[in-house]
Amino acid sequence: MYKLGAVFAGILVAAMIFFNGTLTGYFGNSTTLVIIHTIGLITISLYLILKREKILINNKIPFYLFLGGAIGVILVSFNNICFMNIGVSLTIALGLFGQTVMSLIIDSFGLLGLKKHKFDVKKLIGLSLIFIGTIIMSIN
Repeated sequence: MYKLGAVFAGILVAAMIFFNGTLTGYFGNSTTLVIIHTIGLITISLYLILKREKILINNKIPFYLFLGGAIGVILVSFNNICFMNIGVSLTIALGLFGQTVMSLIIDSFGLLGLKKHKFDVKKLIGLSLIFIGTIIMSIN
């Protein structure tokens, strides 16, 4: 079930990059970022109202964990720019390669307080295949 959920999330990311990138062509990157995140704020606010959930903030949470919002703005901005120049598929492929590299680094070193997961030959082979596939996709 979770794997199917991850596939669905990937489908949504591809659709999001298309919608956001196309909107950027109409409004420019900065205005599009404001529009996108305002609509996101409205959407989650409506969700919280409908579910009758309250936002509870624990003061003991490390500050850096809240940086996901800023990273999200930077991520959407780069996706918008890349979409306009290289299209959805290559933007996704290169983004997934970057995500894979960073996740392997986090797992291998147990960064951010996570459990270490040994980097082995299977992971190197998988990363190499992703890299080769991405290079093939980027050849004009």
